[in-house]
Amino acid sequence: MDISSLHNISSGVIKEAAERVLPAKETDSGAGFNSFFDKAVESIKTTNAYLSDAENEKIRWALGETDSTHELSIAMQKASTALQYTVAVRDKFLEAYREIMQITI
Repeated sequence: MDISSLHNISSGVIKEAAERVLPAKETDSGAGFNSFFDKAVESIKTTNAYLSDAENEKIRWALGETDSTHELSIAMQKASTALQYTVAVRDKFLEAYREIMQITI
């Protein structure tokens, strides 16, 4: 999935998310990598938070503290989507790393 296609979407929430994920053009390559790395770490923390929220909803539902399967399904779907996105980014990063390692100098 190419996130660059999100620029044409009219939803403000999606535009904001795309701007957070896509690093801004910077003149210093070190600052660009730092920015990218910080956003990657932030994305992993967000994914962990969604996974934790889903687990907490499962526990609350299992203990009978809530009977809202709607909240449970939303939390589980958020966690699943975030995890799929994180795994896709990781796979692309590893693919790029492997290509760089194959470059002969």
